[in-house]
Amino acid sequence: MSFFTSLSGLQAMQTDMSVISHNLANVSTNGFKKSRTAFADVISSNVSTDPRKMVGSGVSVKGTVQQFSDGSSNQTKSALDMQILGEGFFVVKSTGLSDQVNYTRTGAFTVDESRNVIDAQGSYLMVYPVDNDGNVTATGDKSLTNLQIQPTSGTPKMTNNVATKVQIPSTATVKDPAAFKRTDTTTYNNSVATRIYDANGNPMTMTSYYVRTAEGQPNAATPNTGTWQVFTYVGDQMLTPKGATQAGPITQVYDTKGALTGAQSIQFEDFIPASGAAAQSITLDLTGSTQTAAAAAVSARTQDGVAVGQLVGITVDDAGIIKASYSNSDIVPLGKVAIAKFSAPTGLRQAGSNYWQATGISGKATLGFAAAEGFGSLKSGQLEGSNVDITEELVNLIAAQRNFQANAKALDTATQVSQSILNIRA
Repeated sequence: MSFFTSLSGLQAMQTDMSVISHNLANVSTNGFKKSRTAFADVISSNVSTDPRKMVGSGVSVKGTVQQFSDGSSNQTKSALDMQILGEGFFVVKSTGLSDQVNYTRTGAFTVDESRNVIDAQGSYLMVYPVDNDGNVTATGDKSLTNLQIQPTSGTPKMTNNVATKVQIPSTATVKDPAAFKRTDTTTYNNSVATRIYDANGNPMTMTSYYVRTAEGQPNAATPNTGTWQVFTYVGDQMLTPKGATQAGPITQVYDTKGALTGAQSIQFEDFIPASGAAAQSITLDLTGSTQTAAAAAVSARTQDGVAVGQLVGITVDDAGIIKASYSNSDIVPLGKVAIAKFSAPTGLRQAGSNYWQATGISGKATLGFAAAEGFGSLKSGQLEGSNVDITEELVNLIAAQRNFQANAKALDTATQVSQSILNIRA
C-alpha cells in the first residue's frame, strides 16, 4: 500500500515541477499567465470503515489552475501596442479556413501588407464598427470585424479658384519685363507661391512673379502709382490668360490710393498638369491687393482644391477607439477595440501562442469595451509582461524537489521493508 502511495506522490511532484518549469520558461513572454498545480488527497473507504482508522492512499493532481493577475507594464513606442489593465482579453480571429476565434492578453499588434491589424501569429484584431464621431454602430459578436487601416482619406478635387491678397511695395525698382526669367531673382521684384491640386489630388505649386514696369503717373488722365506685370506659372508651365493667343503676363495698375484698378479676377485657359491629370482652368482673384510703402507681404491666400490625405499616424485612446490621422488634417475613427471577459477565466483552454479558447467551464465570452463596468482599462504604447515571479517560482521548485525526494525516500523505505519481510526465514 505504501508503495503506491509514495508513487502517487512522485508523479504529483513531477507534474508540479513541470508546471513550475513552464512558468519559468515563459518569464519573458508578453501576456503570459502562470499556473499552479492543485492537489487532492486520495481516500478509500466504505460505510463500515471506522473513520478513526482510515488511512489515505496518496495524492492526485486535481488540475493546473491559471493565475490571471496582471503582469508588469512595459513601455513601447508603438500606438498599436496595447495593454489591458484589469479584467479582459483581446479578441483575435485566425486567418485560416477555420476562422477560429481566440482570446489573448498579448496586445502587440502590427499592420500587414493588406493593411490589416494583426498579432504576431497573423490573426486579425477584432473591433466594433464606429461612425465618424467614434460612436459604436453595432454590438454583439456578429458585429465584430477585423481592423483595416486605409492609406488615404478624402475625395480629391482640382483647384479652380485661387485668391491672393497681396501687398506690394511702392518703392520697388522698375525692371524690363522682356528680361524676365523666373530662375533669375534679379529680373523680378516679388513672387507669391500657392499650393494647388490637380484632379487626382496631386499637389502643384502656382507661382505669380511681380515685375514693376513703370513708375507712377499721378498727373496723367488716369492717375496711378505704378504699373506691374504678373507672370503666373504652375510648376514649369506658364499660364495663358483667357482670350490671349499665348502664355504671358497680366497687367496690374494701382491708383493714387494704392488700390488695384481694373479687373480684380483673371481667368487662365485650360492647361494639362505635369502629372497627366485632366485639364483644368484656374481663376486668380486679386481683390484687396494694394501697393504701399511697406514691404511686400501676403495678407490672405486661399484655394478651393482638395488633396487626398496620406496616412501619417495611428492613435488609440483610453476608450479603445483607434483613429488614423492623415496629411489633409482628417482624423478618422476606424473602430473600437472589443474586450472579452469570462465568468470563470480559469476554465479557459490554453491553445498555445498565448491564446485561450472558451470552454463549457469558462462559459461564453461576454463582450464589451475598455473601462466599461466589469472590464479593464486600455493603455496604448505599452505591453503587459509575464506575471511570473522568478523568486517565487524558484522557491516553489525547491519545495517540489524536496517533496519528490521525500516521496522517493518513502518508496525506498517501503522497498526495504518488503525485502526484509521476504528475507525472513522460518
